[in-house]
Amino acid sequence: MFREACNHTGPIVQGKISRSSSAEAIDWPAAIHRALKAQRVRQVSYVPDAGHKRLIELCHADKGMAAVPLTTEEEGIGLAAGAWLGGERSALLMQSSGVGNCINALSLASNCGFPLLMLVTMRGETGERNPWQVPMGQATPEALRLSGVRTLRLGRAEEASAVANSAAKVAFEEQSAVALLISQQLIGVKSFEEKR
Repeated sequence: MFREACNHTGPIVQGKISRSSSAEAIDWPAAIHRALKAQRVRQVSYVPDAGHKRLIELCHADKGMAAVPLTTEEEGIGLAAGAWLGGERSALLMQSSGVGNCINALSLASNCGFPLLMLVTMRGETGERNPWQVPMGQATPEALRLSGVRTLRLGRAEEASAVANSAAKVAFEEQSAVALLISQQLIGVKSFEEKR
């Protein structure tokens, strides 16, 4: 199912994603990848996610980056701490549902004062067809705020580079936790309709 969703570029069909034509016209994952490179991010950890598929592929293809798959999102917080202690910068990619898995681990960044850059693909927003994604998707911004994480929002593909650079600068220059929330409208809406 994940592989099918990741390879989708056409209309809505079972387990796949529909993206707006404006988001397809601008390669926002490539813009985010360029921003990560510009901010000298060398490690990118992730739990596989269809919304991050292209960015994950770009990170794997980049010889200057280590793309690290995780079994759960909070492992990425420990990886970010280790990267910083080792003199490198990292980013953690996750879906909004993964934020709930990180609540306890988020205190590590604030208590230890290391930068934590998270790129969060949002679910549970307008158009969500999976009711189980709605509660955490709606709670994500407030859960992050209550955990001491600053949030920026990316809603338009043409702003991807500027917003991603801003998020990274805040995280790395202020040694703080920052989450860039990538809107569901930008990544597309999953559909679970029967293929006809």
